[in-house]
Amino acid sequence: MIQLHNLSIRQGTFSLANISLAVPVGRYAVLMGKSGCGKTTILEVIAGLRKPSAGAIVLAGREVTLLRPSARHVGYVPQDGVLFPTMTVRDNLSFALDVRGDALPDIEKRVSELAGWLELTELLDRKPHFLSGGEKQRVALGRALASRPPVLLLDEPLSSLDDDTRDHLVSVLARLRDTREVTVLHVTHNRTEAERLADVVFRLEEGSVRQVE
Repeated sequence: MIQLHNLSIRQGTFSLANISLAVPVGRYAVLMGKSGCGKTTILEVIAGLRKPSAGAIVLAGREVTLLRPSARHVGYVPQDGVLFPTMTVRDNLSFALDVRGDALPDIEKRVSELAGWLELTELLDRKPHFLSGGEKQRVALGRALASRPPVLLLDEPLSSLDDDTRDHLVSVLARLRDTREVTVLHVTHNRTEAERLADVVFRLEEGSVRQVE
C-alpha cells in the first residue's frame, strides 16, 4: 500500500500542498500530469530523496516519513534508468543484495531469476555502455526489484524508447502488475501507458491530486 496524507513539498519557488492519495496493496497506479507539475518530486519524496515540509508517508502499513531511503524498502527506477556505468548487468542486478549482505548463493539465484524473467541472461557480463535503451530499462527494473520491495516507484520508464521497445516493456510491466506481488506508482504523461497498465489513475494538476474515474 502507498498512502500520502496531506503532504506538502517545497523546492525553491516550487511547492505542492495537501497532497493525498492511496494505492491499495498489489495495485498498479499511474500518476499523470503535465511536464513540470511535480510528479517526479512526489516520487522522490516517497523514496526519501527529498523531505516533505508537512504530512505523512505510509508504505506497506508503516509510516516512513522520517526514515532514510535505505530503510523504506522501496524499489525506485528514475528517469532513464541511471545504471552504474562501471558495473556489469550482473553487478547492477545484485547491487542491493550485496549491500544488504545476502549470502552469495541467494544473490546468484535471485540474479538468475531476474535475468530470465527480463530476458537479460545473455547480457549479464555486459556493461551499460553496450546496452540498448530498452535493455538498460530492463536492467534498471530488475535492480529495483532485486530485494523484493513491497513498493515500486517508476519515473517515466518508457519515455525515451522507440515504439517497439516501448510495447515490449509495457508487456513486461503488465506481467509484473498481474503478479500482484508489488504495489506500483508509475509516473507518466502518456495516456496510452495509463490505459494499458493502470488499475488506478491519478492526475496531478493545479497543485492537487485527484483520482480519475
